[in-house]
Formats: sequence, C-alpha cells, structure tokens
Amino acid sequence: MARSLYFALILLSLIWGGSFFFIKILLPDFGPWTVAFLRSALGLATITGVMLVLRKPFGFRQIPWPAMAIMALINTAIPWALIGFSETRLTSSMASVMNAATPLWTLVVGALFFRAATGRMQWVGMGIAFVGLLVLVGVSPTSLASVDLIGFACMLTATLCYAVGSHLSKRLSGGLSMYQITFGTLISAMIGSGIMALASERISLAPLASPATLGAVIGLGVFGSGIAYILFYFMVQQGTPQFATTVTYLVPASAIVWGFTLLNEPVSWRLLAGLVFILGGVYLANRNGSRRAGSKAERRESPAGPDPAAVPAEPSN
Repeated sequence: MARSLYFALILLSLIWGGSFFFIKILLPDFGPWTVAFLRSALGLATITGVMLVLRKPFGFRQIPWPAMAIMALINTAIPWALIGFSETRLTSSMASVMNAATPLWTLVVGALFFRAATGRMQWVGMGIAFVGLLVLVGVSPTSLASVDLIGFACMLTATLCYAVGSHLSKRLSGGLSMYQITFGTLISAMIGSGIMALASERISLAPLASPATLGAVIGLGVFGSGIAYILFYFMVQQGTPQFATTVTYLVPASAIVWGFTLLNEPVSWRLLAGLVFILGGVYLANRNGSRRAGSKAERRESPAGPDPAAVPAEPSN
C-alpha cells in the first residue's frame, strides 16, 4: 500500500488516542454532556466546511432523521458522555485500553440481535480479550480496590453503545454518502448532548478563555471528530475497510503514550498486560470475520463494481 495510507493510519491513531487526553483536560471545567456537546458542535462545523468546499450535497430530505437521531444518540452522544464520566474516575490510558473491547461487544451484539455469522476463532478471541479485562481490573481484593468499579462499568457501557450503534449505522448507510452519515450523526449528537447538558449540568463558557482549554476543545472537536472522519474514510477509499479499522489496535497505545508524556499518568504492568490480551483477542476475533466479510463482498460485486450501499460503520474512539 501507499506510504500515504500508513501515514494516515498513524496520524489517526494519534488523534483518537489524544482524544482521551483532551477529555481529561476538559473535565475539570465542563461536565461530560457539555464535553460531548462541544465535541459534536466543532466536529459538525468541520464536516460542514469540508462539504461546502468539496460541494457535497447535504440531502436534508434524504436523511431519515428519526432513525438517524436514535443511532446518533446510541453511537455517539451517550458513549461520549459515558467516556467523559468514566475519565473522572479512571486514567485516560485505562479508558483507552477498555475502549479496545468495542469490537468484542460488536461480535456479541451482532450474533445475538442482528443474525451476524460468527466462527470459533472469534469466540476464542473474545475469551482472550475478556481475560485481558480481568487482568486490567485485577483479581485480588487489593487490586480490585485500586480500580473504580463505577468508572469501569461506565466505560464498558460506552463500548456496548458503540457496538449497538455500529450495527444500527450499517442499516442507515444505504443511499447516503459517508459525508451525509457523518453530518447527520454529528448534528443529532450535538442537539441531544446539548439538551442533556442544559438539563443536568452547570454550563459556563468562561474556561474557553484559557488557551489550554480552548486548544483541548479544538483538538477534540475539529481533529478528533472532524478531520479524524476524513482520514478514516480516506483509508477506506484508497485502501480497504479492513486496513482502516486496524486503527482500533493502535489507539490504546497512542493514548498510553499521551497520558504518560503529557499527564504523567503511571503505566502499570496490569495496564500493559491487559492491553496485550485485549488487542490479541480483538485481532483473533476479527481476523477470520474480516476475511469472510471480504470474500462475501467480492461475491456480491457486479461488473459495475461493489455495492454502493456497502458503507462501513463509523469507528469508535
């Protein structure tokens, strides 16, 4: 593959790994729902600007807004707020490692509720990753006491939301461009998180006067929610969807680097061991499934090309 694809992969992993760092910076000044609102708003502004420059149609009447709103809340607004809340109790590094469990939840949800085909190796991989979560939490009373179980549960719930939302987004992809899906998702997430922020949190924009806070908002919204989508879909179009989704494996490592270098967060042996088990399990669980999905896609292709409705689901971060 072209070097530009590998450059985009590394850059995207650094951006999404840094999103956990930016959330950590913003939480002292903003509530989780407000952080989700700011992230959605700046991401929406970025995507809107890109669509205007590229002259991509918005297609407001073409977007199924009720279904889009439900998907956006489950796949974007709620997990973003849950991640923010979990980071008030967990380090950004641990939150990013737990986020790598998203593909495993996607496997379980797909098998139970969306009739997705699963293989033996996928379940083996899921079991290995579950061991990684146990290592991450710790199995002794002493180590269990060192991990906030509420934050841990919120982070797991966020990954479950991503799993359900990814399957729902696939059902909305038919007839819509990747720009329209991203635009509809972010505007719905902005409205939903904004309502929740007004109802449950005390909002003050005064902290944005701080260069560090403003920079974190820009990093999280413009880069983590706007440019990140552009990089992801660039890899999908110029490479393959399978190549693009390998960013999931690199994000935790990037987040650990950001947390260690910029937040002075400790890197314990449990964190590293849990990361190895989780990423190894995710790799095994998705390897055969990706090959099988690729072969099915090839069989579906016509002389005119692949199915235009086969737009990949939005990734988690």
